[in-house]
Amino acid sequence: MATSMLEDQLKEQYLGKTLHDVPTPSVILDLAKLEVNCQRMLDAVDRLSLSWRPHIKTHKTTQLTRLQVGDDASTPVKLVVSTVLEAENSVPLLKGYQGKGRKVNVLLGVPLFPSGVDRLSSISSQLGPEGLALMIDHPEQLSLVEVIRERSGHQPLCFMKVDAGYHRAGVIPSTPECEFLVDAIVSSADRGHCVFHGIYAHAGQSYDCREDWQALDFLTAEFKALEAVAAVVRKRRPSQPLTLSVGATPQSTSFQHPDIKSDSPSDPRAGLVSEYMQRLTSQGLRLEVHAGVYPTLDLQQLATHARDTTLLSSSNIAISVLFEVSSLYPRRGPKGTTEAMINGGCLALGREPCADMGPEKGKHYNGFGIVTPWRTGNPEPGQAFPAVHGGWQVGKVSQEHGILRWKGPPEEEIELKYGQRVRIWPNHSCVAGACYDKYFIVDSRLKGREDEIIDVWPRWRGW
Repeated sequence: MATSMLEDQLKEQYLGKTLHDVPTPSVILDLAKLEVNCQRMLDAVDRLSLSWRPHIKTHKTTQLTRLQVGDDASTPVKLVVSTVLEAENSVPLLKGYQGKGRKVNVLLGVPLFPSGVDRLSSISSQLGPEGLALMIDHPEQLSLVEVIRERSGHQPLCFMKVDAGYHRAGVIPSTPECEFLVDAIVSSADRGHCVFHGIYAHAGQSYDCREDWQALDFLTAEFKALEAVAAVVRKRRPSQPLTLSVGATPQSTSFQHPDIKSDSPSDPRAGLVSEYMQRLTSQGLRLEVHAGVYPTLDLQQLATHARDTTLLSSSNIAISVLFEVSSLYPRRGPKGTTEAMINGGCLALGREPCADMGPEKGKHYNGFGIVTPWRTGNPEPGQAFPAVHGGWQVGKVSQEHGILRWKGPPEEEIELKYGQRVRIWPNHSCVAGACYDKYFIVDSRLKGREDEIIDVWPRWRGW
């Protein structure tokens, strides 16, 4: 109710205004681009008969969650979250889908921790059987699973988290720790504490891709790692149903490759992915895909070249951050170029860089954001990004200050003026949105009204 009231207040205050009327810094989402990015993903998983589990940590909103799960009443609504608060805020939406006959489930996508037990038990109670899923990568976490089962009256689904090379979380396949954890989860399931639902991998190192469709290689590596662990599980329980969940946006969106499941693939990497999918499904294993940042995209995703430019370019980035030029410093930049201050720094934009994968350090794009062409004419990142880049970029950030620097020939510098509003593409949209309590929504399809605020989406904050 409080969220609904806040949304109504925000709409009353801002609807019909433009990007020249809202405060800065503000974070802006383009509905037209969000819808395209979400629909492409839904189309891909439908074409390939894959189960779909979108991550909502990037945006933390009810409205964009709806776009991610689509409106096909025959499909389940399965989410993954990074905080308990995200799961709590998704409960009303999930119960609404239950009322329409769709099965629902929310997965806490971080290893289970003690302080979350009470709140997770409440979520499980509200959503009912199979409504809650948990991530397990250490045997001691299973004692908490038992508590949640006792308090909620429902067995949580458990995903065994596997380290597919990212080294953030999960057990490494073909190690004693992996086999011990399999035994522990099987034992917990045998005692009725949980349902051994699946095996989950997240190869986040795919963010370091730099060639078109290279993410397919990471997708194959995930399948390989999960197949090895599934074989261990099947030795203990030969008839164990298992879901294998793969993801991170680069490899998940690479399922859009037209040659996957083609009878005569022209791309050997796509052919190898198809072979793995067929082999795994022939073993009775269910395949699930998860991804989070794909609706908004950002400069990190653009740098991966996870798809070719027909499916991944700067025109697909749905997020930008609105700033004002708050001061100008002529001749202070390299080769006598201007530097400009904007009224926001790392708290308004983020400080996470694009990994410098170039053969010579410092040559590839290494800024904190790029000014969009909106009312500036600033050049867009092209097909050769991040190796080739230019124009106005955020070259330096502190807490509440950002410095724009011109990257390119001094004689081509585009003039900026004091008080001018600029929109900046962030490196990582998950981090860029973290300090905001709302998104201003525009729609680039509205010709002549592209800058009009058509909606305001409250954003969940906290843990």
